[in-house]
Amino acid sequence: MQVTQKPATTQLATPPVPGQETRRYLALDAYRGFIMLLLASEGLGFSELRNDPTWSRVASWFQHVPWQGGVFWDMIQPAFMFMVGVAMPFALAKRTEQGATSRDNLHHVLARSMRLIVMSQVLIWIGAGQIKPQLINVLSQIAFTYFLSYLIMQWKWRWQAVAAVGLLALWTALLVMFPGPDGPFSKTNHVGLVVDRWMFHYDYDPAYSTLNFIASTVWTLAGVWAGLLLMARKTDREKLKLLAAGMIFSFAASLGLRPWIPMIKQLCTASFMLYSLGWVLFMLIGFYLVIEVLSYRKWTFLLVVVGANSIFIYSLSMVLSGWLDRAVGVFTFHYKWIGTLAPVAQSCTVLAVMWYACYWLYQRKIFLKL
Repeated sequence: MQVTQKPATTQLATPPVPGQETRRYLALDAYRGFIMLLLASEGLGFSELRNDPTWSRVASWFQHVPWQGGVFWDMIQPAFMFMVGVAMPFALAKRTEQGATSRDNLHHVLARSMRLIVMSQVLIWIGAGQIKPQLINVLSQIAFTYFLSYLIMQWKWRWQAVAAVGLLALWTALLVMFPGPDGPFSKTNHVGLVVDRWMFHYDYDPAYSTLNFIASTVWTLAGVWAGLLLMARKTDREKLKLLAAGMIFSFAASLGLRPWIPMIKQLCTASFMLYSLGWVLFMLIGFYLVIEVLSYRKWTFLLVVVGANSIFIYSLSMVLSGWLDRAVGVFTFHYKWIGTLAPVAQSCTVLAVMWYACYWLYQRKIFLKL
């Protein structure tokens, strides 16, 4: 992990690249901050209201669906992995401008992938209080998708598209060829769980698996395409049209596959991959339209502060969220005196403390990077 100090700015230092522009997008910083705040919030306390007659519907938006389907909370990981891809063309162009060769960039990407895996294990072990290797959490999955996306983005776009389709087809084929007791899309003993049981000697519940990266690489690769589009010399209108076209295609393809391939996040099925990608693009379009086109920017500061230190707030929430909840509760009494929404108020207060930690670092121009 690196700690860097640089001016607290909302301008991305993108190098001049032939045929591309150096514009920095505040919308991307705000979108990243939005996703990281939600990840750190752990559902804003609504999980404790799932049986409440008044708030159960809202609470369901902040919990993963048990198996098939998808709600707002199921779109957070796809958005996180997508935003990693969006940042790649900007970051690699900057490194190239500074003199990095293709070999240097490959070594950088490989080393960063390894650091992500190590960091993911450290956070898991600290949180669990024991050494228990696994590669299903979001940082581990990003390590794989980040590296694969870098390799694929070296090809011509048509072959990148073929690769994306191929990855979804490969994962679907593996699920079909090695079904669990309930068929190809089984919650138990599907091929991913079998492989992880062989590697780590225990099962996961929920049924996520290491091999999910085969399909989830499409989220990161789609982010790369979005990043390249944003760097291209096109008008805002043209970029929005292309993003909207991608969104419509993703939704249409997902609905077309759904009769044969159910939408299951835990399995990263092709229909869920495309469905969630449609929503991720929808959110990106919203941020782009409001911030870049309509120029409503002042409100984004709350999000940018977090987006600038995404690794820090992710690690903080993974390791210390429980401790912070207890510490803050000493002073708030967990808001029991306000009634039903006490868990929401407590969660928001803990989130505010984490935000202020990011702000403290932001003021001092300290940014943690892997």
